[in-house]
Amino acid sequence: MIKLVVGLGNPGERYKHTRHNVGFMVIDKILEGFKSAKMEEECLSHVYRIKVMGKSVILAKPQTYMNNSGLAVVNFLEEYDIKPSEMLVIYDDLDLPLGVTRLRLKGSSGGHRGMESIIREIKTEEFPRLRIGIGRPKEKKDVTEYVLSPFSPEEEVLLRAVLERAKECVLRILEISPEYAMEFCNRQGLE
Repeated sequence: MIKLVVGLGNPGERYKHTRHNVGFMVIDKILEGFKSAKMEEECLSHVYRIKVMGKSVILAKPQTYMNNSGLAVVNFLEEYDIKPSEMLVIYDDLDLPLGVTRLRLKGSSGGHRGMESIIREIKTEEFPRLRIGIGRPKEKKDVTEYVLSPFSPEEEVLLRAVLERAKECVLRILEISPEYAMEFCNRQGLE
């Protein structure tokens, strides 16, 4: 059972609408259905508590900046005695096109610095993760500049659809299990 959902991103208005913040965006999309959830600050994160099918779940947006996300995550696991397998991490992925989501039960960081930080701090790759495709830059643009740039107006349409898909994916994971949600989360297209 998933007890903790961590959306990765960078804190502050400057980064709010950037590609690197889709993890935060998914948490915000989920919270639209839980209006009573109030933000608290703990474990170096903005924290929201919700109930799904009678089960308590913590939604977290680490405020450590992306490259130090593991500091917040290890705090949660220790503070609440949560196993890595009881946590879902949501983050952006350059290697997936915008509009694609991929749920995996374990795996490497794939070069994502936020995931590298988490794996380093909790000392395992054995935890579920939901990757949200942001695509690679079309022209020879610096990757750091690209992930810290906002979506174009054309991309915003697709982004809204993928955030809805990701929200539904997370709710299915919370209601039943990551294994149950796998087919839905990994389906091609946004129907």
